[in-house]
Amino acid sequence: MRQRHEFHVDSVRYLDEHGHPLDDLPSQASDTERVLAAYRNMVLTRTFDAKAIALQRTGKCGTYPSALGHEVIGTAIGQALAASDVFVPYYRDQATHLLRGVTLQEMLLYWGGDERGSAWQACPQDLPVAVPIATQCCHAVGVASAFRIRGEARAVLCCVGDGGTSKGDFLESLNLAGAWHLPVVFVAINNQWAISTPRRLQTGAETIAQKAIGAGLPGHVVDGNDYFASVDVLDAALARAHAGKGATLIEAVTYRLGDHTTADDATRYRDAEELRRAWDRDGVKRLRLWLHDQGLWNADLEQQWQAECKERVEQAVNAYLATEPEPATAMLDSLFETLPAALAGQRERLASRSGGGES
Repeated sequence: MRQRHEFHVDSVRYLDEHGHPLDDLPSQASDTERVLAAYRNMVLTRTFDAKAIALQRTGKCGTYPSALGHEVIGTAIGQALAASDVFVPYYRDQATHLLRGVTLQEMLLYWGGDERGSAWQACPQDLPVAVPIATQCCHAVGVASAFRIRGEARAVLCCVGDGGTSKGDFLESLNLAGAWHLPVVFVAINNQWAISTPRRLQTGAETIAQKAIGAGLPGHVVDGNDYFASVDVLDAALARAHAGKGATLIEAVTYRLGDHTTADDATRYRDAEELRRAWDRDGVKRLRLWLHDQGLWNADLEQQWQAECKERVEQAVNAYLATEPEPATAMLDSLFETLPAALAGQRERLASRSGGGES
């Protein structure tokens, strides 16, 4: 006797590159306030991104990972999450952070090397930025396990890059999420490059989303430059998690329009024509064109919002640059409930050298 097992991965897209609908739009499109707020957040993210790169180039900020090309999926995630949910980010999630209440100044502090930039006042339940690749997936599963044990109708959303999906941390977390029926949504943001390694060399699988099949989870591919497709898939996945129906893997396909970080030079490994074609599929422009067609946006509103974004970013930069550095003793604080004697002595010496020590 032979039995055939069949699985599938769906792919979702609503808008073409010119902002024209390819099919009937989901119900979220009728919420004009939500759509306009989404577009404004994308523009603010892009404005901040350009300024952060400029600060790094002038020695006023540390190594910085550009979010250029991630604004649409990041914004959709930020809007889809409930306030009581937990967001587990990686290092290119600026658009989501803004909608979770993280301030521009806090983000600058973090990338400027000040750990106070991880102490988010508006969303203290969210996990801090994870620079190590895919380790945050394990943390997401741990938080989701706590929700399930407590019987809380809350969800966890974890972001990971396409390169991170080749790591054991990701695959083991995916397997555990399926085996334990956890309320977690994994969003693999496929921007086509794991630093200088192209997507085609990272895995032999046709899609990243199909990695969900081995864990017994639903997997979806979504056009990460299509706002309506992104919110549609994310809303459904989070509703599934909140209802206790288990985890989901979403592959959001986009393109990293900038360098991997400010320590990278993508021109050394990436073809200029490929980058030009990616700009033609830019999701921020795509949503703006749709808003124009609906009579919800125009050149004057764009100019006004661009000016406001620049002003908000400049205010944050000034506050960041005016922030007094922490004392040297801060490196030993918050490491242990009770500081070990050996470190206590080091802290005392640091305090005496710096003329203070309380943080």
